[in-house]
Order: sequence, then structure tokens, then C-alpha cells
Amino acid sequence: MALPKLVVGITQGDSNGIGYEVIIKSLSDERILDSFTPVIYGSSKLMGFYRKTLHNVGPMDINVISSAADARPRKINLVNCLPDNIYAEPGQSTPESAKNAIAALDAAVKDLKDGQIDVLVTAPINKRAMNAEGFSNTGHTEFLQKEFGVDDVTMIMVSEQIKIGVVTGHIPLRDVPGSISKEAILGKLRIMKASLERDFGVTDPKIAVLGLNPHCGDGGLLGDEEQNIILPAVKAAQEEGIQAFGPYSPDGFFGLGNYSRFDATLAMYHDQGLAPFKALAFADGVNYTAGLPVVRTSPDHGTAYEMAGRDEADPRSMMSAIYTAIDIFRKRLQYDSLMEGRLKEKNQ
Repeated sequence: MALPKLVVGITQGDSNGIGYEVIIKSLSDERILDSFTPVIYGSSKLMGFYRKTLHNVGPMDINVISSAADARPRKINLVNCLPDNIYAEPGQSTPESAKNAIAALDAAVKDLKDGQIDVLVTAPINKRAMNAEGFSNTGHTEFLQKEFGVDDVTMIMVSEQIKIGVVTGHIPLRDVPGSISKEAILGKLRIMKASLERDFGVTDPKIAVLGLNPHCGDGGLLGDEEQNIILPAVKAAQEEGIQAFGPYSPDGFFGLGNYSRFDATLAMYHDQGLAPFKALAFADGVNYTAGLPVVRTSPDHGTAYEMAGRDEADPRSMMSAIYTAIDIFRKRLQYDSLMEGRLKEKNQ
């Protein structure tokens, strides 16, 4: 089966962060255009501004278009979806930069729904600033879940060494215990199993489940969520044929490298999973939204205002996000073709 050359949509993110820098650096080698056709959602004016701040990047041939339908192969295409009077303020969180991020995301998601792009890669945003401008979501993950009308999704952090999903995402730590339930954990395990099989080509994946409390509650001394919620969820998953194991105490689990014995790990809350992930794989880590009918990835870092406009940003996570999105899309095609073939054999 021939592998298609994909059209990769890339949103600019916050226009005053490092989004443009990591995008430009990622696409600076013309040979990359042999692999896919990029379509950036943003501003040609901002693209030109940030390119001039980069010392080791030469002139880039940008094909400015009004729609992804006009994208040309072997070109860096850019959909101009922002106002002409736009200007950059590197390192500053402003209402304008938040509005720009929203506009770029809206334009890209429309094209993703219409099939004009194959996958979506999102540069970092400032969630608080966007919420102040009417973006009623706590992040890309929640926005895309709503836009594509799915009941549940799971944020999975992906690298060569480790994959970590989370039960609760962008919520205050004080709200985590009340948001942990047997049903929530079981739902995330179902999504992770399906994603590992279809998106990453893992057969019968093994998933480790972390506890919530120190030392997994020490038999109830430090909390009873492990006994009353997490363990029952693991057992229910096993009854469904999901190879789930745990709960494991996070400190020893990561300290002893036990994550390497599993295909993925499910953490109970954001920092429980993302802190060890970024310690192990920050340079090339990828944020992937599992459970969507489309493929979306993102670098594992934020807007990094402190280094915006200074030619300091490392593009490796953005490059990994691009290639991970392409790999997942192709894995899905292969998996779906295989499942279709098996179904035909069964019905003969």
C-alpha cells in the first residue's frame, strides 16, 4: 500500500511566543518538503518578521494562499488568516496575540473538518490570555473534543522512551480527587488501548496505572482512592480484555525505570504524568490527543515568552510533533485496511 504525501496543517499559536521560530526552524531544510506539504495558519507579515530574527536560516520561499485547497507541493504554504495591520511584540502576552491564536486555530480546524489538511499540529498558546478573549476552553485538547463532538479524549505524551496519558487534565489540583472515578479511569484505559493499537501499531498493549496518594495510600493510611477506585477500575479493565496493571506508586515506578516494561502509563493528574515525562523526554516530546476522529499533535512546551525573538528556541519537539502526526495518520490507514481485510475474510 503506497504511503500518501500528507498535507500538514500547522497553527502559529501565540504570535508573541516561540511558535513561529520553531515552525521556521523545523521547515528550514528544503529536503523536508519531500516528506509532506506544510500549510501554516497565521500571517506572512509575522512569518517574515520572525525569520529575520534567526541567524542561521536563509530566505524561505513562502507560498501565501487564502485556503489550504490552494496549497502547492514542495512549497511552504501559508494561509493568511490574520489582519493586515498585525504586528509582533515578542515576549508579551497581549489581547491581540490571543486573538491571533484563536483565529489561526479556528481557520485550521475548519480546513481539518473539510478535509483540506490531513493532520493538525498546533504551536503553543496562552490559555489564560485566550480565555480573556472569549476562548471558553482550558486548552487545545478540550476545544478539539468539543469541535469534533466526541464524549471523551485522552492527552497522551509521546516519545521514543515513554508514553503517558492522564485521567484529569487542565484542572486545579484541589479538584483532582473528586474527579477520579472508576468510570473515568476505565474510559481513559479504553481510549489508550484503542489508540496504542490503531495509532501506534501496538498489539495487545500493556498499560501501567499509577496511584493517586503517596505510596499508593499505604493500605489506606494516606488515602483510600487506590483501594476503592483505582484497583476496581484496573480489575474492570482486565475483565474487558485490557492489559492494565497497578496501581503503582509513582516515585518508585519512575525512579526504578519500571515504565519501560509497559507500552504506556496512565497517570491520575497532569503534573504526575507530565513532570516525569518532560524530565525524560522534553527535547523531543509530543502532546497527542487520543480519541479524536482526526490526528492532532503539539510540541510538549509552552509559549516560552522569555526566549521569544531571541533565536534560542529548540525546534526538535515541533519537528517530532510533525512527524508523529504523519506516522499516526499512516498507522491508522494501515490498521483500518487490516481490519477491513479481516472483516471481509470473516464474512466470506
